[in-house]
Amino acid sequence: MKTLITLFLLTASLSLVSCNDGKLEKNISMYEKTWNEIINNGDIHLINASNFIDDITLVTSPENIVGIDNFKAYYQNFITGFSDIKFTVIQVFGQDDNIVKHWNFKGNHTGDFFGIPATGKSVDINGVTLVKMKDGKIAQEEDFMDNMVFMQQLGLLPNQENIAIIDGIYEAFGKGDIPTVLGMMTSDIIWNESSSSSYSDGNPYSSPDAVLNGVFKRLGEDNDYFKLENIKLSALGNDQVLATLNYDGKLKKTGETYQTTVVHLWTLKEEKVTAFQQYIGLGKQ
Repeated sequence: MKTLITLFLLTASLSLVSCNDGKLEKNISMYEKTWNEIINNGDIHLINASNFIDDITLVTSPENIVGIDNFKAYYQNFITGFSDIKFTVIQVFGQDDNIVKHWNFKGNHTGDFFGIPATGKSVDINGVTLVKMKDGKIAQEEDFMDNMVFMQQLGLLPNQENIAIIDGIYEAFGKGDIPTVLGMMTSDIIWNESSSSSYSDGNPYSSPDAVLNGVFKRLGEDNDYFKLENIKLSALGNDQVLATLNYDGKLKKTGETYQTTVVHLWTLKEEKVTAFQQYIGLGKQ
């Protein structure tokens, strides 16, 4: 989608040549000022008959949004749904009554957004809007953005990039590269071992050092060998990854070998692990 937007902007910039008769400049000035006040300053009442034609139309699926009241109700979701909003027009150009706007929207999802309760997530999304003006007023808009990325940033869709991060952690652990594993944790990580594990006596481990000393070092002290096998990863919403796997180890004290089925639930934020929860499934075999 990002490539599509870039190609679209390039094509539009070549085909829409700015006019210097003052009409385009006036339209752009009015448009930018109006939306800056609406989004950045929260002045939703500027969606009115002075700035928009009566049958202002937002071209969208499954059906268009038509009329000032409906248009205002639609954008009210952004004003109430997000705080610390920063709406930036990156580039704007056009011809006559047609405007192309390349924009960026940042905000924190702290309120109801089209019925979606606050997630506390931050969004940073780029998009393009095609605009038609009429008699100095905004007549029609059509937005283009990557909705999947937007939903992922809200934690409502799985983020596949998290799979690669957790896969890298398991790979580093398998190589004995513990510093890399610890480096992927936030300083205030909340790490919990299964309640049936002897290492749960330190729950919750609240720092990488605590995990190192309370879990990883004890694994090395207690086992002749300890391996992770048959790792399967699934991306979840809310920046979480679910892992199912087997432990294969041999206890130093008794010489007993064991295989254990376990589940790990990882929670991430900004490519770092903020929380870990272990669940032991079948016990020793």
